[in-house]
Amino acid sequence: MAMKTEPFVVNIGPQHPSTHGVFRMRLTLDGERIIDADMVIGYLHRSMEKLAEERSYTQNIPFTDRTDYVAAMTGNLAYVLAVEKLCGIEPPERAQWLRVIMSELQRFASHLMAVGVFANDCGTWQTPVMHMFREREKILDLFEMACGARLTTNYMRIGGVSRDVPPEFMPAAHKVIEELPKRMDEYENLLLENEIIIARSRGIGVLTPEVAIDCSLSGPMLRGSGVAWDIRKADPYCVYDKLEFDICVGTDGDAYDRFLVRLAEMRQSIHIVEQCLEMMPEGPVHSQITTATAQPGGAPSAPLAIRVPAGEAYGRIESPRGELGYYIVSDGGPAPYRFHIRSPSYINLTPLRDLAIGTTVADAIVILGSIDIIVGEIDR
Repeated sequence: MAMKTEPFVVNIGPQHPSTHGVFRMRLTLDGERIIDADMVIGYLHRSMEKLAEERSYTQNIPFTDRTDYVAAMTGNLAYVLAVEKLCGIEPPERAQWLRVIMSELQRFASHLMAVGVFANDCGTWQTPVMHMFREREKILDLFEMACGARLTTNYMRIGGVSRDVPPEFMPAAHKVIEELPKRMDEYENLLLENEIIIARSRGIGVLTPEVAIDCSLSGPMLRGSGVAWDIRKADPYCVYDKLEFDICVGTDGDAYDRFLVRLAEMRQSIHIVEQCLEMMPEGPVHSQITTATAQPGGAPSAPLAIRVPAGEAYGRIESPRGELGYYIVSDGGPAPYRFHIRSPSYINLTPLRDLAIGTTVADAIVILGSIDIIVGEIDR
């Protein structure tokens, strides 16, 4: 017998652990079925873009750590690439290779979080994510060895990186990279045919290639729908044009495919780092920033004193979540005149309402988990 019910509203978040931060979903339900969904953001209220217009170009680098705080290295890189475009600075070759090593280690560590927590959202509870934290800690050990920090690294610099890696870094990195393929086998054996993950994610949150492109999605969200777009290939930066790796794509565009793409990308990151460790050149890790690119005067300027030429530039990279871009406008002063972040976490939320309508509350948790948001990037 059919039972007539009245729609009612359920708030999920901003304190709910499945919202991956202070994100709020306001769901209108008919029974367990979602008939409407609102996304509410702004609880982090950071004003980072406006604050950056009052600080020097170098002082803004730590801000980029705190946007996507699960992938600080890649946040650093997108910003310094934009400033280097304005200044016409070409970092030394060794610095370029170090940037790629750090970015791919960061991608692996970020995907460990994304995959582990997604498995948690699906109902496999704590085992997978605790296994993946084990390897993530080893990568954070490498970051600590390189720059003294584990989470907010502040490692990239305009013109290179803050310092060269110590002698013990390369042997330690080789050891970690040799272990990771075995760990990937372990993750895949644990998760790929896991009946809980398959039941909860296959056929859920299906995103067609056309909708993904129309919503300007990027990263695993886009590639999970079968679109082979990766900025590392389409618009190479650093030394990605010298490296061999594949673009990982899905076929069905569902939550399970996005999960598979991230696992596949982790293997590609291992392959990239292996090549970098093999081909790493010697040499300086920072360009000499002269008066031509910094201040009027006659001697090389201190990093905090950089004044970039008037103009505008957009620097973009393939972050773990997709296209991360920094748009910088300079009026020739000591701080950016305008500072804007194109954050993939924010853009990738665009289709969430349409993906959620018609599903259940439990499905909405899985769909949100498959997007892999970082709220610091959204409330920037």
